Amino acid sequence: MSNVSREDLKRELKANRLEPLYLLFGAETYLRDAAARAITETALRGAPLREFNDAAFSVDAVDVQQALAAAYQLPMMAERRVIRLTNFAKLREADEDALLRYIARPVATTILILVAEDLDKRRKLTKALLEHCAAVEFAPLKDAELFAWCKGRLKELKAEADERTIHQVVALVGSDIRKLSIELEKLAIAALPSGRISIELVDALINRTRELSNFELTDHLIARDRKRALNTLGRLLDDGVEPLMLIGLMASNFHRLAVVKEMMAGGAQGTRFFASRVCRTASAKSFCRPRAGAALPICRVRSTGLRPPIWRLKLHKRRPGCSSKYSSANWRHKPAA
Repeated sequence: MSNVSREDLKRELKANRLEPLYLLFGAETYLRDAAARAITETALRGAPLREFNDAAFSVDAVDVQQALAAAYQLPMMAERRVIRLTNFAKLREADEDALLRYIARPVATTILILVAEDLDKRRKLTKALLEHCAAVEFAPLKDAELFAWCKGRLKELKAEADERTIHQVVALVGSDIRKLSIELEKLAIAALPSGRISIELVDALINRTRELSNFELTDHLIARDRKRALNTLGRLLDDGVEPLMLIGLMASNFHRLAVVKEMMAGGAQGTRFFASRVCRTASAKSFCRPRAGAALPICRVRSTGLRPPIWRLKLHKRRPGCSSKYSSANWRHKPAA
C-alpha cells in the first residue's frame, strides 16, 4: 500500500472508507494526533460501548504482545475496535516478528493505528509497514501551508483576520501547529464580540516564541530571499547571537552542502553521506537533504568590473583519522589584483 496524503486521508474518512492498518509518522504531532482521533471517531461512530473497543498502548510502558492480544479480540457490540500503538519505533528486534505476523494477516474487525515520530527505513519492520499500511507522513508545514491552516482554524473559531495579521502570527509563533492553535484560540476569545483580530491585538497578546536558527537564515540565502534573510538576521542578533559565531555556523552549513553535492556528483548513495560526520545531527540532515542539489552555486561569488574581494569556499582534502572525505572549510579572502 502506497503513502497517503493528509488530504486523501480526510476524503477517505469522510466517505467512511477505512483500512485495517494505519501508519502515522512525522514530527508534526498536533496534526498526527488529530488524524488518529479522526480515524477512531470514524471507526467507532455510533458504537454503544466505545470504552470497550478503544485502547491505546505505548511500547515504552507495555509489552507489544499485550497490544496485539487486544487487536486479536473481537469488538464488543460494535462493528470494529481501534487499537493505537505508539512509540513502536522503540520496539525490540525480538518482538518484531509478532508484529510482522499481525500486519501480514490483520484482523478485519480491528483498526490498528501505529504512531511514530520518525522511521528507520533500513529496518525490515519499517519496510513491511510501508508496504502493508496506509502510511501518512506529518512533516512540519511550510509558511504557505501554515497560512492556509491558520485561515481554516480561524473560520472554525468564527473569527477572522487579514493576510498581514495571519502572517504576523506565524512569524511570532513559528511552525508548531499545537502552539499556533493555542494562540489562535486566545486571539479569537480576545476579539469577541466582533471576532475581528487586528495586528495590534496580535502584538499585544503574543510574545515571539519562534525558534530561529542559522539553518533558517542559510535557507533564505540559498533562496536569494533578501527580505526574509535580513528579517531573520535581525531577530537572531536581537536574541543575542554573536555575529562571529553566526558567520562560522553559516560557513559550516555551506560546507556541509558543498561536501554533500560533491559526494553526490561522485555517485555516493544518500545513506552514505547522511550517515557520515558531514551531517551528524538530525537538524543538519533535515537541512542538507532537500537542498544539496541547489545550494552550491551560491557558494561561488563572481567578481564584477570593480574587482571586489573574492570569497571562496575552500574544501580541504581528508587528513589521516578523519572519516569524512572533506575535513574542514573556510572562507578565504583573495586580495584584488
